[in-house]
Amino acid sequence: MSPGDLGNVLCVLPPIKDPNVLVGTELRDDAAVYRLDDETAVVQSVDVFTPVVDDPYTFGQVAAANSLSDVYAMGARPILALSIIGFPVDKLPLSDMGLILRGGIDKATEAGIEIVGGHSLEDNEPKYGLCVTGVVHPDRIVRNSRARTGDVLILTKPLGSGVLAHAIKEGCATEDEMKEVAEVMTQLNRDASEAMVEVGVSACTDITGFGLLGHLAEMVQGSRVSARIRINHVPVLESVRARVREGILPGGTRKNLEFYGPHVDWAEDVEETDRLVLADAQTSGGLLISVAKERSEDLLNALATRGLTVRSEIGEILPSEDGSRIHVVKD
Repeated sequence: MSPGDLGNVLCVLPPIKDPNVLVGTELRDDAAVYRLDDETAVVQSVDVFTPVVDDPYTFGQVAAANSLSDVYAMGARPILALSIIGFPVDKLPLSDMGLILRGGIDKATEAGIEIVGGHSLEDNEPKYGLCVTGVVHPDRIVRNSRARTGDVLILTKPLGSGVLAHAIKEGCATEDEMKEVAEVMTQLNRDASEAMVEVGVSACTDITGFGLLGHLAEMVQGSRVSARIRINHVPVLESVRARVREGILPGGTRKNLEFYGPHVDWAEDVEETDRLVLADAQTSGGLLISVAKERSEDLLNALATRGLTVRSEIGEILPSEDGSRIHVVKD
């Protein structure tokens, strides 16, 4: 759903009153957190979507990595998951359903957890995802609403998965593009999460359907700060800008730009292509981490030690003198 439509629905729901709910829906954080006792809180998230790649096994891996990402973004450790799958049993072979589920299980195994059950239903098109349960100490939750003025913003995956997934759907993606975007989307955010927990950071969110602009907008609004993004420092998959210029991009990307654009101050030399890239609706994107400047080098080193090849300082957090704005400049 577009962020505008979702907001119109959520605003009429009643507030959460249970004091043990440490993170709910009020700030649109990445997962819910419920305190069990002084030492343990349960973290839960659910995510389901239609295929973004043609291969069913790879789709299962992507969906599982995407579902796990919300728990990692909270600084939590996943412990188990349930699967949710819809499948057109009269249109596609059941062996494809098995491959989807196998891809999810293999990715969960890589994350060190088991998929212990789930729910299935007949549907007109395949849909798959996980409900993931994790744990975290109540005092060590990493929220999306604690960014501080002077923090550095670090991104751990390149943008552009939405554009290339759309190219796959349109049947015009090259083999190199399909391979590159699959590698990005199936990569777990586990190592990035462990690095940020080790170093200690202010805030974090993962970049998914609302794009970098949307998830950063939620971060700055919840934190009551502003931010500056330096577009030349933002990692982007190699062919994405060329694809955008060809008009190949998902409808969700345009909706994101339309909805979040009014919250952005664009430098005059920032082209429409770059604006769309920043709004691109990602699947299983990286973590966007807000970290104190004096700890940013430690975080970059911790990410490098864990083998993350993308660890880009893309901007900084500013005081909110003119409301929670996002300022986008070239460099």
